[in-house]
Amino acid sequence: MGSASPPPHALVFGASGINGWAFVNALLNDYPSADAFQHVTAFTNRPLNAKDAQWPASSKLQLVSGLDLVGNDEAGLQDELQKRVPHIEGVTAIYFCAYVFDSDNAREIDINVGMLKKVVLAVEKLCVNLKVVALPTGVKEYGVHLLEKFPFADNLPLKETHPPLPEPYRSELFYTYQLDFLRTTSANKNWTHVDVRPDIIIGFVPNNSLHNLAQWIVLYLALFRYIHGPGTEAIFPGTAKSWKALSNNSSQDMIARFCIHLSLHTEEPGIAGGSFNVSDNAVPSSWEEKWPVLCEYFGLKGVGPVEGGPEAAAFLEEHRDDWARMEKEYGLRTGHHHGKGDDKSLPFVPFFLLSQFDFDRQVDLTRMHAAWGPAKEERDIKTTWYTTFERYRTAGIIPSF
Repeated sequence: MGSASPPPHALVFGASGINGWAFVNALLNDYPSADAFQHVTAFTNRPLNAKDAQWPASSKLQLVSGLDLVGNDEAGLQDELQKRVPHIEGVTAIYFCAYVFDSDNAREIDINVGMLKKVVLAVEKLCVNLKVVALPTGVKEYGVHLLEKFPFADNLPLKETHPPLPEPYRSELFYTYQLDFLRTTSANKNWTHVDVRPDIIIGFVPNNSLHNLAQWIVLYLALFRYIHGPGTEAIFPGTAKSWKALSNNSSQDMIARFCIHLSLHTEEPGIAGGSFNVSDNAVPSSWEEKWPVLCEYFGLKGVGPVEGGPEAAAFLEEHRDDWARMEKEYGLRTGHHHGKGDDKSLPFVPFFLLSQFDFDRQVDLTRMHAAWGPAKEERDIKTTWYTTFERYRTAGIIPSF
């Protein structure tokens, strides 16, 4: 009789980022069941403790900080994993959420494709029980980041069966090379891969995030409330066109839970090697619907945009002293103010996502809901955003007014 397989073990790379945080959170909350994984190893670049992360206390968690996915070669990474990760032999799933921004597109491709390659090849050698590599990508695969050059504006909703992004844009996207690598490397192996495609991700991060729109909004509205008081009208910091544009919320919790479900059901038809849109609700919504709901959480009255209205990054920069005063008055954690001088954030992000994303880009969720079956979940605007706001409040990043 052969020996029993070791207890299942999940590796989450990029665990302090908006996607990785949610994967760890879901797994430690025993999604989809307590026995799905016995060990969860969370890798972060920057130091992070479980208390600041707000993950539930769990004996399953192994937190590994400072693993250098960029500087290490495959052999060095393999050696570090073997030394620093107990129960490495039991790994069955990789949730790869690591990402490094670089303003040079060619360098960004090299870095992010290189990280994935090194991780997969190293883990493959160490873990004979590996079954799946799960990769969150995004609707950039449909070219939404191209704005006025968005190729599918007349072919909505966006479906996984759409043709590939036309050149030269397809070759400028690092997801293209990551997915090509996973397809070729998993061929004729005992493991497979899946990828999920969210729109703008709504969620919490314990450290500052480079691209987190929700963090910009939570800081903007908290500071606006502090300065102007409850009941004040909060003007939407976007444009008349973006106010009306339709899209689908993609909460970090929904992305993680659906992707985990896929990773545990790769034997079902159409899942192994598949790409899936992922969003909270099949019915798209606009900022016209969302903004008043978001403002209500802070005791504000959300109203539409006006010509020459506020811009989130500029407002936060202008009121740096007010933010410092609010931090002191409420005993908040420091270091989360966004502004032009903050190298942990990108001041163009809120303008890009709130103003320049001024076109419909709704996605089709038929494939997602079919794959999830009876376990299918949906979330409304309030659930998605208020959950995020509460996490920032609990973390001491914004006040309890």
